[in-house]
Amino acid sequence: MTGIIIIVLTLAALIVLAYLGLSLLLLAPGLALLAVLAAEGGPVLASYTQVFMQATGGFIIQFFPLFLLGSVFGKLMDASGSARTLADGIIRGLGPRRAILAVILCCAAMTYGGVSLFVVAFAVWPIASALFREADLPKVLIPATIALGAFTFTMTALPGTPAIQNAIPMPYFGTTPFAAPGLGLITAAIMLGLGWAWLEWRAGRSGPGYGDDTMQPDETDAGSAPGLGAAAAPLVLVLVLNLAFTFVVIPALDTAYLADPAFGETHIDALRGVWSIIAALSLASLALVALNWRRMAGRLGTTLDHGARDALLPIFNTASLVGFGAVIASLSAFGLIRDWVVTIGGDNPLISLAVGTSLLAGMTGSASGGMSIALAALGETYLEMGLATGIAPDLLHRVTAMATGGLDALPHNGAVITLLTICGLTHREAYRDIAVVAVVIPIIALVVLVTLGTLLGSF
Repeated sequence: MTGIIIIVLTLAALIVLAYLGLSLLLLAPGLALLAVLAAEGGPVLASYTQVFMQATGGFIIQFFPLFLLGSVFGKLMDASGSARTLADGIIRGLGPRRAILAVILCCAAMTYGGVSLFVVAFAVWPIASALFREADLPKVLIPATIALGAFTFTMTALPGTPAIQNAIPMPYFGTTPFAAPGLGLITAAIMLGLGWAWLEWRAGRSGPGYGDDTMQPDETDAGSAPGLGAAAAPLVLVLVLNLAFTFVVIPALDTAYLADPAFGETHIDALRGVWSIIAALSLASLALVALNWRRMAGRLGTTLDHGARDALLPIFNTASLVGFGAVIASLSAFGLIRDWVVTIGGDNPLISLAVGTSLLAGMTGSASGGMSIALAALGETYLEMGLATGIAPDLLHRVTAMATGGLDALPHNGAVITLLTICGLTHREAYRDIAVVAVVIPIIALVVLVTLGTLLGSF
């Protein structure tokens, strides 16, 4: 029992200290080793080099290309003006009367195309601010509107999304980014519909008035931006190429050589999803540069350099959380927690998978971090339970991804803090609406997903 208390206190300390701004690169190993020392008086140095660093390095080896290419692609979209053109086109096409929906769809289009949600927030904020001001809508609703479009259904539910949250489950379950597409579309519609309805209701209740303009968006030079077609083409390419490589190109390759020890003695099902996203983002990035060569030629090197550098902190933060989870999972007390989590829901592993992943995402304030900890500790167990009870790996994949997209958006989440900072608002002013659209409604959608998956299976 003492070991369980220490694990809980360690996780609580991780939340509080991360909220206060301390680096996860120091917190994760420090607290993990403190837990080892306090719970078991175990070998601290061995736990650091042989458990923490092995798990951290393994995650980086497996997923660094996705973080790198996603960051570079987002920077290219931003630097070329394509992100701004796309945002402006969607918003102006729908008009100020549909300002909330326009901002949601704009964010959704960019994140579904592979643009980092942080880039989306910076790119959409100036246009959202201008449109909300024109429509006389409350400024305090902008963060929740952006969060709904960028942090929810395009991150965890829509089939084929290149978001890292949709990629991490693939090697554990042997799935692709298009796992359980029917269920993904249904739950995405629930999040979009309920979230949009809430924001429209809140706008009506709040009455007219933009509010204090404490932060003016930067003015941009629209004359140098690409046309709408050129701006949208790279995003379309990401989706089309992802589909093509997943279901046509890679299955047609002779990959028997993967069984060789030199290539990790693996198989194509464990790699197909990751390979597809790598190929899609790489080719789409090349196309983006080609379409905007004259516009970007003088600063292409700088843009690529910034994109590469911006990938480092996110992946090392997430990988550190994976290392933290590996150390915690190595403690004997964690076995008791694991056994308890697995029993939640009785014979239905979907329930325990959803609850366990959600709790870890909330504890770490990170969707990808919480998911990585859950899968590193219990991924193989859930796969075996699913196969034993006739649950398809595709359904396990979608439930895992969806489960990360609720409690992860608690107040200490880095993306939430960044978004509020961009908009010049505080938690007190704007977090309530973020909580509804990015926490409460995704949890409702997760319940629907588990219910439908249990009754109908994967589709």
